Amino acid sequence: MSTTNLDGLNASQREAVLYLDGPCLVLAGAGSGKTSVITQKIAYLINTCGYDAKGVVALTFTNKAAREMAERIKTLIDRKLMKGLIISTFHSLGVRFLREEASHAGLKPQFSILDANDTYGIVQEMLSTTDKGRIRMVQQKISLWKNDLVTPDMAERVAQTPDEVDAALVYRSYDATLKAYQSVDFDDLVRLPAQLMMQNAEVRERWQKRIKYLLVDEYQDTNVCQYEWVKQLTGFRNMFTAVGDDDQAIYAWRGATIENLAKLTKDYKNLKLIKLEQNYRSVETVLNAANQVISKNPNLFGKKLWSNLGRGEPIQVISMDNEEAEAESVGMRISASRFERNARWKDYAVLYRGNHQARIIEQTFRQLRIPYTISGGQSFFDKAEVRDVLSYLRLIANEEDDPAFIRAVTTPRRGVGQATLTALGEHAAEKKCSLFEAVFDEELDTKIASRQLEPLRVFAKFIQTIQWRASKGKADPVQAVQPASADVLLDDILKYMNYEHYLYETQEERAAENRWLNVLELVDWLKRKAQEDGLDLMQLVQHIALITMLERSEEEEEPDAVKLTTIHASKGLEYPYVHMVGVEEGLLPHMGKDDEYGDANKDAEALDVRIQEERRLMYVGITRAQFHLTLTWCKKRRRAREDLIREPSRFISEMGLESGRQLLQDPYQGMSPKERLVKLKEMLQKKAGAAQG
Repeated sequence: MSTTNLDGLNASQREAVLYLDGPCLVLAGAGSGKTSVITQKIAYLINTCGYDAKGVVALTFTNKAAREMAERIKTLIDRKLMKGLIISTFHSLGVRFLREEASHAGLKPQFSILDANDTYGIVQEMLSTTDKGRIRMVQQKISLWKNDLVTPDMAERVAQTPDEVDAALVYRSYDATLKAYQSVDFDDLVRLPAQLMMQNAEVRERWQKRIKYLLVDEYQDTNVCQYEWVKQLTGFRNMFTAVGDDDQAIYAWRGATIENLAKLTKDYKNLKLIKLEQNYRSVETVLNAANQVISKNPNLFGKKLWSNLGRGEPIQVISMDNEEAEAESVGMRISASRFERNARWKDYAVLYRGNHQARIIEQTFRQLRIPYTISGGQSFFDKAEVRDVLSYLRLIANEEDDPAFIRAVTTPRRGVGQATLTALGEHAAEKKCSLFEAVFDEELDTKIASRQLEPLRVFAKFIQTIQWRASKGKADPVQAVQPASADVLLDDILKYMNYEHYLYETQEERAAENRWLNVLELVDWLKRKAQEDGLDLMQLVQHIALITMLERSEEEEEPDAVKLTTIHASKGLEYPYVHMVGVEEGLLPHMGKDDEYGDANKDAEALDVRIQEERRLMYVGITRAQFHLTLTWCKKRRRAREDLIREPSRFISEMGLESGRQLLQDPYQGMSPKERLVKLKEMLQKKAGAAQG
């Protein structure tokens, strides 16, 4: 048995790794090396304490965090000892759990997982509306109820506002529809395992015996459901390490509850609390500002970040006339700073509170020829029109893919409504077969009227025809009939879908045109892929799932470009030089839609809760910066064709900046964009001359 080398850890980190006398909460400040603690603890359990890897589970919130952990673990543990170790997101463990316990959960083993786009369509059908805001409101309310372990019965009892009453009625039908489809949504992947373990002693004991040690990352982001599932999984042993930071709890609107950290201290009387306060990321000026801001929030545990990376440069706060000036000034400062510091573009990040703020920055950066990447933008493969076409291809490759069947048969609509699909789903569940297979079952004739059944069978026969044409000749080599090429079949599928006509019928002209161009781009790309790699349609479709996964993964090398991102999406990341824009009242703290936090403007307590969450968001933004931080705010900002007068954010004064020198006016004030560009060129030329001299 090998031992784990803990030489690189500080005293608090080492204590967190070695503690095994019961439940442990590691309060890990921003940049304090929490991933090292988790990975070293896993290595310690397996290498030194003799734990079997099969009994160790580490849970994270993102695939990226799980991948990073798995990569680090490979350097710490012999590959042979790692067999069976689970490092995954809550939802990935939920899939594994439900596949294994499908019969207990009332599901077939090959149940389908519906994503947000699939469930949006179901909710839309039930509401009989095209009002996107209303559909999303109901979708989010159902999601929050599920995360709080609220059943449809309970939802009807707790619903107060007309919107909630509406959502509760939809929730009941939605729940029944998912059961009929033998499908689950994203929230069910945690809710169903938690409920099953609470209600079924056999399943509970099996999993509690199996999991000998549990580690949970980002514990402050857990919701009621995740907290309960962790409690069930750790069971009688109570052997777990939760790592979290109450100061970085920024997902209340998603159902996460900061109370889960405090609840641990009540539910586990022997809980060991260890604080990680040494920061390995940021200079003192940045940490002092972050500590000052967060100290204005009620203190759950109390911790203060410190670093030995030196004092660092003063934080700059610059007032701007408007958002155009703000975007230009940020672009020019980044260009000049990159030259001065001999830095790379990817050393810089621009953070903002809302995605809508990115548009003007993107336009300006294109003008200034500054390369940038934007996070949180929609992936090409997530666009509705791309997914519509891909659903046909997915179904052709795999008849068992029920979500693909539902999407393909209803897009464009061909006389197949929700009631027909629900009846088909119930029949498929009864027969324990896929929706596609159920279409051809003779007994279905007694359950669905022939008028509704006809379009279903016409559609399914078309899919069968394409399948046969894609593979004929392989099945019967004697006749040596060549399968149809992917090119031909793709054209035939588009023709059958009549998708261009459907787009222009259901969308405004410009939107329809853009969506159709995306479809043509997808089909051209698929045809090229088929020709270059010599793939037939079936092989091509098998590649698609992999391609879409890779397209969404963050594994590839980051390009040398400035990162534009919301503060929410920046959590867990770090950049040498950070510009936070729009640091003004109404934006940060955000005082927009009331549906995120209740009617905050009428309720002083709700308003206070909201400000506290926004303050934590400010803290997250500040602590992304390693060496230098610049904040900008606008005196005027345009909204819906109106110029609104703005005030600097209350969080700026809360940062306790020492000197007025840090509060600056825009040096290019009053200049036109053209004059600003001239100034930038002059400045860069001057610096280039000085460097050569």
